[in-house]
Amino acid sequence: MLSSEAPGVGTRNRRVDEGERFISLDDRRITAVQALRGLGASTTAAIAAVAFLSALLFVVYDAQTTMSQARIEPPSLRTIAAANTSGAAAFPGGQHTALAEMAGRGFAAFALAGLVTVLGARRRRQPENNGTERTQSYELLAASIPQGVACWTPQGRLIVCNEQYRHQLGSMDMALGYEALLCALVAGGYMKLVQASEGHRLLELHRQDGSCLLVDERPMPDGGFMTLVSDITESKRTDDLLSTIREEQRLLARRYHEEKIKAEAASRAKTSFLAHLSHDIRTPLNHIIGFAELIRHETYGPLGDPRYGEYIQSIKASGEHLLASFATILDLAELEGGRKVLRNDPVPVDEVIATVSRRFRAQLKRAELKLDNGLPCGAVLRGDKLGYVRMVSNIVENAVRFTPRGGKITLAAFAAEDGVVIEISDTGIGMDEERLHSLSQPFALGDATFTREGVGPGLGLSISRAIAELSGGHMVIDSAPSMGTTVAISLPLETLAAQDAA
Repeated sequence: MLSSEAPGVGTRNRRVDEGERFISLDDRRITAVQALRGLGASTTAAIAAVAFLSALLFVVYDAQTTMSQARIEPPSLRTIAAANTSGAAAFPGGQHTALAEMAGRGFAAFALAGLVTVLGARRRRQPENNGTERTQSYELLAASIPQGVACWTPQGRLIVCNEQYRHQLGSMDMALGYEALLCALVAGGYMKLVQASEGHRLLELHRQDGSCLLVDERPMPDGGFMTLVSDITESKRTDDLLSTIREEQRLLARRYHEEKIKAEAASRAKTSFLAHLSHDIRTPLNHIIGFAELIRHETYGPLGDPRYGEYIQSIKASGEHLLASFATILDLAELEGGRKVLRNDPVPVDEVIATVSRRFRAQLKRAELKLDNGLPCGAVLRGDKLGYVRMVSNIVENAVRFTPRGGKITLAAFAAEDGVVIEISDTGIGMDEERLHSLSQPFALGDATFTREGVGPGLGLSISRAIAELSGGHMVIDSAPSMGTTVAISLPLETLAAQDAA
């Protein structure tokens, strides 16, 4: 069937014997061949009779015509016999020549009749041979194809099919017509037309048991058609699974985009809130600190009781601490929001190390800690020197705060071809994995049970990480309980010579 309007087609008459054996096509083919042979024999005899009768009539006609033209009277039997006995010719010389030519034409006529008979017999045998050869060629073609294939006549009768075709159809009755066979296959399911063109059709048969067959109909030169059947159940399931995964990925990407927009909006709102809050709080704090300093100096007269001086000093210290905390929060908000612009100056790494060492010299002495500076690296970075100093100072401050007396802090820098690594190590109390993971968030505090000084807002590491990332680097922390902590900051190296060449 090559189109949806084609007549109904059927399968070859194969009967199922005990569910597995089919009646062979050879018996029917032998019967057809015997019938063709009988018909060919009778037709050949008729051709031979007509040919030889025509040759005989030609010889008679030719003999009469030749004798009448030569005016030859037929000799008597006695004359012919005498001529044969004596060896003399029974006819004159001219008459003998005419008779010889007539005999040659008669022989040619009978030879031509024989040739016509032979050719007729061969042509009658040719349709039989062609039918047999065509069937054999279809069988060989079907057996050589690895998928299910069947050849059909223009009327839809099955010519031949291979084992794969019968296996994919299962227990279907092979005597059904092609249309009936398709209807039986999709009983309880549905059929989908995938592609249709002139002489070609591609169908998907979705069966009730969930399997799916792909039927490819292709025309053949003799007017029939061939059907290729393949099981695409697993392929369809894989396609459905991939479609489901793609849809889930699309939904996840959409949700991610929406959540990212919300997070960015929340971050901007947080930054704006912190900026306004810091400004609104720092202004009155400055007034409180200023008035406390004024009262402490007794500018407008004595306070009376000496305890007022202690109270004023406590008020001033608390105000200054709160003011420093809000300044730190505002700095972090500006760094994360990208509103704080860092300078791009040549910065020798050894100078940063030396500046931090001088800043913490007195504090290290009071804490009875040892600071060990590494060898100079001679590298030059481009960036904000004050930002680099603050970045390293925050980490050293944490190391001083959480390292017991007699401990050691190491501050060193290592230069490579493409960057510099600043490493700060201590022999402090260290951290476990859970606490180490919490340090990636702002306002994360260390172990308050050990620290020897007041703990700040917990933004030192967050500010150091923000400065490192804005400078094109990144920060890594490694720690273990009772083993100490190591913080490594990697920064891209850009020498003055390379900057001048750029």
